[in-house]
Amino acid sequence: MKPHHPRGGRGAPGVLASFLLLCLSFPVSTARGQEPAGPDAPKSSVPRPEIRIIARNKEMTKDRLVATGDVEIQYGEFRLFADRVEFNPETRDVVAEGNVVIQARDEVTRAERAFLNLDTERGRLEKTAGMIQPSVYFSAESIERETADLYSLSRARVTSCAQPVPRWSFSFSRANMKKDDYIEMWSPVLSVKNVPVFYLPYLRYPLRDRATGFLMPNLGYSGAKGFLYSQNFYWAMARNMDATVGLDMYPSTGLGAGLEYRYLLPAGTGGQVNLYYFMFKRDASGLRPDPGSVIRVTHNQALPMGFTLAANIDYQNSFDFLREFDQNFRQASVSNRSSQVFLSRSWRQFNVSAQVSRFETYFSDLNDSVVSTTLPQVNVNVFRVKLLSPLYFSLTGGYTNWRYGFQSEYTAGTERRSSYLTMRPTLSLPFSSIPWLTVNTSLSANVVYYGQSLNPETHQIVKSPLLAGNAIVNVDVVGPVFYRIFYNETGAPRLKNIIEPYFNYTYESPVSQADRIVTPYGFFRLHQIAYGFTSRYLQKKEDRQVEVLSFGLGQIYYFLPATGPLGQYLVDGKPPRWSEISGTVRYYPRESFSLDAALGYNPYYHNLSTLRLTSTAGLRADGRFLSLNWYRSMNPWATGMDPALSALYNRHQVGAVAGWRFPAMSLDVLGEIDYNLQVKKLLYTAGQVVYHYQCLDFLFEARVYYYRARPETQIRFSVGLGNIGRTGDLLGGLGF
Repeated sequence: MKPHHPRGGRGAPGVLASFLLLCLSFPVSTARGQEPAGPDAPKSSVPRPEIRIIARNKEMTKDRLVATGDVEIQYGEFRLFADRVEFNPETRDVVAEGNVVIQARDEVTRAERAFLNLDTERGRLEKTAGMIQPSVYFSAESIERETADLYSLSRARVTSCAQPVPRWSFSFSRANMKKDDYIEMWSPVLSVKNVPVFYLPYLRYPLRDRATGFLMPNLGYSGAKGFLYSQNFYWAMARNMDATVGLDMYPSTGLGAGLEYRYLLPAGTGGQVNLYYFMFKRDASGLRPDPGSVIRVTHNQALPMGFTLAANIDYQNSFDFLREFDQNFRQASVSNRSSQVFLSRSWRQFNVSAQVSRFETYFSDLNDSVVSTTLPQVNVNVFRVKLLSPLYFSLTGGYTNWRYGFQSEYTAGTERRSSYLTMRPTLSLPFSSIPWLTVNTSLSANVVYYGQSLNPETHQIVKSPLLAGNAIVNVDVVGPVFYRIFYNETGAPRLKNIIEPYFNYTYESPVSQADRIVTPYGFFRLHQIAYGFTSRYLQKKEDRQVEVLSFGLGQIYYFLPATGPLGQYLVDGKPPRWSEISGTVRYYPRESFSLDAALGYNPYYHNLSTLRLTSTAGLRADGRFLSLNWYRSMNPWATGMDPALSALYNRHQVGAVAGWRFPAMSLDVLGEIDYNLQVKKLLYTAGQVVYHYQCLDFLFEARVYYYRARPETQIRFSVGLGNIGRTGDLLGGLGF
């Protein structure tokens, strides 16, 4: 079984079910000129195909036809070949002996004897073997149909290997097979070549997409956690939902259980629920650590009257548990909790939305978390209603009740908190009559009613309402736009370069009693100019233009630096007037290559404050690719800040993921590495090798988690058997 979304499914294609459905389940009528069906034959309103019996010798006795010598029975798409056939026209029994071959659609089956009843659709095959397309092979001492859709198999074997001695096979003493669904085996033995290597008391093997059954287990060993055995069970609950239940057994550490439930309902409603719970064993001192649990939920739903509901929950009871047990490096190395419910409704020029949310980020260096909550936040928007051409009216407003601070401040009841009502009507005057110039001018009135305020003397939050307001002027200019077309040798256009300068002016009038306004980060009043440019290169592909390269630069100048976002930082005793210079580069010359970079340059300290570089060459689907990422961040403005807080802004890390396919060696190789340049220390390395041995896939994986409290080396091994998928990791995933 292989995992898929409920739209697609999991499982193996039809195996024995397809064969028996086609070979044992067919109604029959006799052809004109052949033997009659008899007076008691069941009647049907649906015409049945004719039966033709061809043989070297035919002999009609009192109650049956005996045919010998290269016998062939034709019935629609069904063909039966044998050395000898007995056919009873009255009971519609067929007995075939000697080199029996049955053909039906894409299936071919061989048997020594076959007993078929064309009315009851019951039958029995003895000493049979065959192949189901595309590549499933079987053999059995006998196959007998017991009910309309249930078969009994005795002393049988199933494999997807085509070799005379298959690379792997399941052999079992007996089994029940539900048509087009599954085969359940008692006492199955997995053999590699002819060597038995694994025994199970019971196994359920899928015969169709999204069939219920067990996935192949994973075996592993961790230096910190000991031996690992993982086993998942997949449950195809319905066409639009499924569930995977799994166990992770660490004999020396504890036991983990997980659930993944996915659903897709009408009207676009759908989602996924992931639950995981780990119970630790007692340690050497006799103490039992607290259990670890993870809840991840995503849900989207269309409600009556055009409303849409979206919910997202990502919660773990312990950041340390996730850091030590999550197999996905990127999830384990970021300590976040979040929960959010969002309700919205849109009309033509109107939108209303409401949300409740909580976001938490844990900083191990501080042993504390930053927590932000909104309970609730309601927004109302009216978009660009034309008043008098070309004058437009817009309106934004809403209510917000928020809290912000460290978790320790929440515990002490000293976190920042407030609630406010806001309304901002806006008049805008767009201008686009000149093709190479776009200008939009707007005037807004910002009115805010705060339910709490600050005491100017004590700076404590008090329940004293405050009404504040100001005016905002904004001018956006794009242009003048320049372009140039480059031609090839034949005179056809090859490349088009477009340069777009931009300019933005923002002015916010003074706000009375600004020192009483409660905000999470401080109150800012903007009076600034933002300017820069973007250069884009377009290439014509077929009937459309595709951007292959773009780059841009931008900066902000503050007329009132003391009231701006950088007013809290000082350079030579003064707040900076110039922001950092930001730059971006995006290069996509072809599908198999991409480059995306961004940087920030501080003009006062003459260094890079941020640097992000992501580049990919090759395609993962082709098996050969290389992905690089480089990230650096620091806050040069925060000189003199508390070192523990300043360290939160500093990060310098590089990582790479690569894959290479060796067709001649039937190998797929994957590797990943992450390195902290800030402290010159490896964070994570991983390697995976998959060896394709015809119908067998051997997977070997090694990972080293250097950042954990106790550095951990983890090794895992699993085998893929044709269409039976490997057990997935319900806690984090593979990470490659």
